[in-house]
Amino acid sequence: MYQKKMPFDIKCGIKISMEVIGGKWKPCILQELNEGAKRPSELHRLFDDASPRVINQQLKELEIHGMIKKKIFAELPPHTEYSITEDGESLIPIIATLEQWGNNFRPKMMKILGIPEKE
Repeated sequence: MYQKKMPFDIKCGIKISMEVIGGKWKPCILQELNEGAKRPSELHRLFDDASPRVINQQLKELEIHGMIKKKIFAELPPHTEYSITEDGESLIPIIATLEQWGNNFRPKMMKILGIPEKE
């Protein structure tokens, strides 16, 4: 994993939160895994805007932080599945609140970006 140049400030709750869920796809990954375990290829298809490398990196970080767990099936063909942990589930209400805020802010964001509203 990437080693940061600046030391991590463990005393700040916001920095801890952002370390765990900060990442363009992490909240989306957690939200999808909350609906059930998924293979990496399923997640790649769900988030086709993201490169597989980015999704894999964020899966790895979520696993390191204990938000998801990885299960490797030793069968032919071998495959892997990710599922959400109890700690990961504790983030779902926060992610839902962020989604609701984003939906409410959408009209203002469209104005800021100059995107015309659909009729």
